[in-house]
Amino acid sequence: MCPRFLARLEIMLSFCVTSLFALGVYLLLTAGSGDVVGLWSSQEMIAGAVLGIIVGFAARKFFCVPGRLAALNPLRWLRAIVYAIGPFFIEMAKANIDVAIRVITGKIRPGIVRVHSGMKTDFSTLMLANSITLTPGTLTVDVDEETNDLFVHMINMPEAFDDKEMVEASEVFSQFDCPAWIRRIAE
Repeated sequence: MCPRFLARLEIMLSFCVTSLFALGVYLLLTAGSGDVVGLWSSQEMIAGAVLGIIVGFAARKFFCVPGRLAALNPLRWLRAIVYAIGPFFIEMAKANIDVAIRVITGKIRPGIVRVHSGMKTDFSTLMLANSITLTPGTLTVDVDEETNDLFVHMINMPEAFDDKEMVEASEVFSQFDCPAWIRRIAE
């Protein structure tokens, strides 16, 4: 087959997958708004399709990168779901409790630490940064684009981090190795 045709096919496939994913997320968030299939109104279905096409066009080069179609692997999607409802949810719940206790007691020790992500792709670095930021008490404030290292503000920086110039990403999470999960999903 012609290489040019294959390149266009990959771009079209990236657009379709990104659009369908955006539509799926939209429909998930608007479920219960009408009576089409018992869950959506016809206006919601149309709005979801239009927004899916717009997001598909805008994000086709980021979500499902042409030339790296690993995002199409259903096993990765399953791993992402398991990660979200398993390790990430538990880490987030524990962090919520920790932050609530620190707010009540006033025992905080804020600081910024450089975190070695070890991620190879922009998508996996983004996923790690979001996982850190969505966990209460931590906030990713910057990314070193050459090394994919993250600069993370912590509400309670452990004393063990004081002597270190850089910490591993797995040390930011309390129980699970979330960076290893993210590598299996995004790389």
